[in-house]
Amino acid sequence: MDIFGSLAGLILLVPFFFLISCVIKFTSKGPIFYKPLRAGLGGKPFHLYKFRTMIEGADSLREKLIAYNERSGPVFKMTNDPRITSIGKFLRMWSLDELPQLINVLKGDMSLVGPRPLDVVEEKSMNDWHRIRRTVKPGMTCLWQISDRKNPDFDEWVRLDIRYAKKLSFWMDVKILFFTMPSVIKHKNL
Repeated sequence: MDIFGSLAGLILLVPFFFLISCVIKFTSKGPIFYKPLRAGLGGKPFHLYKFRTMIEGADSLREKLIAYNERSGPVFKMTNDPRITSIGKFLRMWSLDELPQLINVLKGDMSLVGPRPLDVVEEKSMNDWHRIRRTVKPGMTCLWQISDRKNPDFDEWVRLDIRYAKKLSFWMDVKILFFTMPSVIKHKNL
């Protein structure tokens, strides 16, 4: 399912990739893609592909904004993050910045469904019980994204990831994929 889904998605989305790439290139300085290091299966690091939604050098400004973090635990989330570009806000609103992760799925670093991959630094600061989520490949979408997207509690996010890992099945993946787009539309203000 991962290989077929990612390959079909990449082929169908070529025009959108081209359009989004052009808009990013012409509206802000910096590369088209953002390739942060993420923790994969078993904590193995890999480069995640995303369309760049922030200004060039945004990672170096994160420490200055840490006091505004709205999430519990090791992850960083901030409403009205000043590092996000105008086109970046639109891409994030509709989760279009995530589309290049189909490349990660095709390469085998990720799955279409699985726990969202964390930054390697965030991964290192997790509690031991949080690491259970690393027993399955990270994914483009997960239970958290379709059920509890507004909840800032990292422990609850991880509980959903662990529930997914324990009940892993083809039909659960199909269900999560089916409910992802309605969830994105419902929560587009995040």
